[in-house]
Amino acid sequence: MTTYYTCMDSPVGRLVLTSDGTSLTALQPDSSKYPVSIGEDWVEDDGAAPFPEARRQLDEYFAGRRSDFDLPLSPRGTDFQQRVWLELLTIPHGSTSTYGDIARRIGNPNAMRAVGLANGKNPIAIIVPCHRVIGSNGKLTGYAGGLGMKQTLLDLETNAALFAPEE
Repeated sequence: MTTYYTCMDSPVGRLVLTSDGTSLTALQPDSSKYPVSIGEDWVEDDGAAPFPEARRQLDEYFAGRRSDFDLPLSPRGTDFQQRVWLELLTIPHGSTSTYGDIARRIGNPNAMRAVGLANGKNPIAIIVPCHRVIGSNGKLTGYAGGLGMKQTLLDLETNAALFAPEE
């Protein structure tokens, strides 16, 4: 299977996106604790699916005009990680949740640390909103892109929510 990649600049730095030609498989900032390592056999192709649409939706998100993403996603991970990442997608834009809340919602209330580890390994940052998970005391806790980026993303969402048109 061919892995495609592209890069884009954003308000939180350069982002590296990867695809299997159909679905987004990773989105990580260059500054991430777990940056994408571009393989020798990977193909750089800005037009590979779903890069053009991902770029458009990310631009809208950073401009405060998009709160939800509609892209085919195919993150690679264990069954437990997949459950956590699916749960992250249920955290509303402009809101936060805790590791404990997520552990309870996936039916494993004692798995807070495991949820934290899965959250940290989320390969599709921003779109799968791991930045919306905070500590039970309300404080920001670890984020692979750094706490500054996490705060920037939360601020962007909070400010966008303040100016969103009422439905």
